[in-house]
Amino acid sequence: MNTIYNFFNSLKTVKRFNQTKFLIVFLVTGASFVGCKPSPESAAAAPPVLPVSVVNESEQTTFTEYPASIQGSVDIDVRPQVSGYIQKVLVNEGAYVAAGQTLFEINSQPYKEALNNAKASMHTAEAAVLNAQLEVDKLTPLVQNKVVSDYQLKTAKTSYKIAQANVEQARASVASAQINLGYTNVKATVNGYIGLIPKKQGSLVSPADQTALTQLSDIKEVHVYFALAEEDFNIFNTNYSGKTPADRIKYLPPVELVLAGNSVYPIKGRIDMINGQFDKNTGAITLRATFHNTNGNLRSGNTGKIRLGLKHDNVLLVPQSATLEMQDKVFVFALHKDNKVNKIPITVIGKSGTNYLIKDGLKSGDQIVLSGLDRLQEGQVIEPQKSVAKVATQLSNKN
Repeated sequence: MNTIYNFFNSLKTVKRFNQTKFLIVFLVTGASFVGCKPSPESAAAAPPVLPVSVVNESEQTTFTEYPASIQGSVDIDVRPQVSGYIQKVLVNEGAYVAAGQTLFEINSQPYKEALNNAKASMHTAEAAVLNAQLEVDKLTPLVQNKVVSDYQLKTAKTSYKIAQANVEQARASVASAQINLGYTNVKATVNGYIGLIPKKQGSLVSPADQTALTQLSDIKEVHVYFALAEEDFNIFNTNYSGKTPADRIKYLPPVELVLAGNSVYPIKGRIDMINGQFDKNTGAITLRATFHNTNGNLRSGNTGKIRLGLKHDNVLLVPQSATLEMQDKVFVFALHKDNKVNKIPITVIGKSGTNYLIKDGLKSGDQIVLSGLDRLQEGQVIEPQKSVAKVATQLSNKN
């Protein structure tokens, strides 16, 4: 009985084994079937369609801007030349004044009295001359008649010369007193605009004061000072014609002045001075450009930027958007035969609008990829989009 029971159990075990084996075979076969189906990634991808452009030579001008400070052609401190109290302030801050116009009056009474005293001393000295002359006139005939000795006459003549010298000294004192009296009226020495007036009526002033009465600026023309670093100055000497820096000034193009808010001053100026020495502290050399300021829009103390242009002949232009920057180098993807692209380093010498000016790396007639650079790899095949082949030329013409 046990034997029959064991026999039937064995049959059930075999049946379960066969069912399990069939399921495993079915799953493996299905997986193999699925794995054999071609995936979309395995299919050959079509080359990307990207815009290309031909780079051509053209003439371009690049501009470099340098921080600048503006000063009037004449900027002077108005200072007193005598001591005293300010009696009157005859001008307002910011006013335009003419040369010779009185700006301040200093209390003049002490200087008037000094002048009167000097005149009195001069009159005394003149009277002494007359007295000495009379003495000479009296002794001359007496000496001729040998009534008195010649020594007395010589003494009288010496006294006469001393009296004359005293008169000259007294006259000088009078002139000095008159000058000091004139200094009590502080006048403008040039035409220009008045600055701030820190000392008002009643203030005590003297020539030794550290603070000036005011500043006076002649701004019919303004001087704009800017500095070039040593490297920029070497480029300046290389790119502009002329044997010496002073000679190059004659051939420099006009420069522009960029004011606050990036507004451009409507009148162009010219560089007319190059400093003879570099600044030891900054390692830069100062240049000066002069601008006409007939409307008085520019004032001393203004700041801005000098825009200096440099002309480039037969230079290649590449849109900045068609470049890649890696490790301080700039690259483009150039299109070669069989529509393969290669990443090429280029040398940038300047900017013109949104374009780079290229010195090395490309030549006229080369084609470059304009966009989609982040998806490209070295040697990749693309399909050039011929409809934009003249983009670079159009960009060049716009700039």
